[in-house]
Amino acid sequence: MEPGPEVSVLLPTLNEAGSLRVLGDRLTRALAGYRAEVLVIDDDSSDGTAEVVQELAAHGPFRLLERRRERGLSSAVLAGIAASTGPIILVMDADGSHPPELIPRLIDPLRDGRAEFVLASRHVDGGDMGPMSATRRAISRGAALLARPLAPVKDPMSGYFAVRREILARATLRPIGFKIALEILVKCRPRPILEVPLVFQDRIYGESKLGSRVIGSYLRHVARLYAWRLVGGPTA
Repeated sequence: MEPGPEVSVLLPTLNEAGSLRVLGDRLTRALAGYRAEVLVIDDDSSDGTAEVVQELAAHGPFRLLERRRERGLSSAVLAGIAASTGPIILVMDADGSHPPELIPRLIDPLRDGRAEFVLASRHVDGGDMGPMSATRRAISRGAALLARPLAPVKDPMSGYFAVRREILARATLRPIGFKIALEILVKCRPRPILEVPLVFQDRIYGESKLGSRVIGSYLRHVARLYAWRLVGGPTA
């Protein structure tokens, strides 16, 4: 019997067929030194994303989890955690903004016991926010400042991270919106945490999903985490 994957890469998608065609080979190369699976959690895309994943699966460690009713990045990640098996979980965007070439720097500290959680950070030495507009930079920095008292990291807004599966059993995760890393950092309290520099990239195709609804969801999520902390967290 062949051993299972040691790393499960979770890629939530909604109409990312074009990006996946570009990222497929890069992901396969970045994971070449690991027993890995790439689980694409697709929210019933209309652009042929599912078909692209099936094509990639013929030549790489890809598989598809289709969701017909549920929607949302955080719930997609939770579905991917439940459907995957690797003791190391890596979460990244499928739009090209998170370079796959950084994957070894996220995985290796977990493999050798240097960290329980590794975050790709735009706000450490060597990191950069890339081609973001001035407005998006301001929103991102403001959101990070709002959340920083909750989590001991410089970039609590990052959605590119790796975590050991066993620490997720420390709390019940109920994230709102897009920032599941923040939920894990606050509720599961991984230690040690390592941040590695991320040079944020422009998405390959399409437009950013940032909008008033996303911002509103984030504010509700942060408020709920502050309330959770104030009432005693897991002992409440």
